[in-house]
Amino acid sequence: FHHGNYKDVLFARQLLYAVEQCGKKTFPDSKTCWHFDDKVGQKYLFESLGLPLVPSYTFYTRKEADLWIENTFFPKVFKLRSGAGSLNVKLVKSSAQAMRLTKKAFGSGFSQFNRIEHLKEQIRLYREGKSSILGVFKGLGRLFIPTEWARMRGREKGYVYFQDFLPNNHFDVRIVIIDGKAFGAKRMVRKNDFRASGSGHLYYEKEHIPIDTVILAFELSEKIQSQCAAFDFVYSAEGKPMVVEVSYGFPTKVVSHCTGYWDRSLQFHEGSFHPEYWMVEALLIKQKDLAKVRYIPEQGNLSEIIGEEE
Repeated sequence: FHHGNYKDVLFARQLLYAVEQCGKKTFPDSKTCWHFDDKVGQKYLFESLGLPLVPSYTFYTRKEADLWIENTFFPKVFKLRSGAGSLNVKLVKSSAQAMRLTKKAFGSGFSQFNRIEHLKEQIRLYREGKSSILGVFKGLGRLFIPTEWARMRGREKGYVYFQDFLPNNHFDVRIVIIDGKAFGAKRMVRKNDFRASGSGHLYYEKEHIPIDTVILAFELSEKIQSQCAAFDFVYSAEGKPMVVEVSYGFPTKVVSHCTGYWDRSLQFHEGSFHPEYWMVEALLIKQKDLAKVRYIPEQGNLSEIIGEEE
């Protein structure tokens, strides 16, 4: 299910949970998707397991938030709990700016579709030759006509969410873990910006992916018991990878450019691959009534299920 489809957000999780309660296997299962597109939920999950999350702070009253703002340091990163591509992410440079955001969070709230940032993004993509002038005009149109998502979901309010800002990160690293296999990409930050997600500047070669980040991603995936997890990492001043957020869904273009993948023993397998098949295999092979599923990479598809005893 898609985080940008209001109908999916309204009922997809509940439907999947209900089907799970009937004893059926699902993809994504509840442990994989309950925190999907929910940065606040992920904060609680990572903290409860003692995982290396970038320090994060959530408040549900303006009084508590303002008191924290008066006693913390800046810059900080402000985020809404949902949203992709960094459109709902701001660098907060002062306590005054933070308090203005807090006032809005407990007042009129925030649209889940940032029209100004969307227009800026379309202009950036056009200047970089990654989009046409039509995209810019569509961005202008969105200043006046909201998306169906923003119109149906309403405004985000009643909480504020901040993360510590880790300086000198000129890129982040996304690692995807599926059924004991890992692949990923280095995503460079936008020009004159601090955000990497959605920048469009990526490196996919093996040498661009720190192996300690791959190892950590395997460990995190196992601890949160996810069928599929795309982790975003930045780095501390000491160079240690720290997780920013996780998602079970990810753009397919990341896969099409990857030069190979790692298995759990950290052996790198060069060549193209189809992670969608890994998802299907991992689900089918765990069914008690299916003995074996065999995947033939050369054919690029799933073979017939063989009814042999496991």
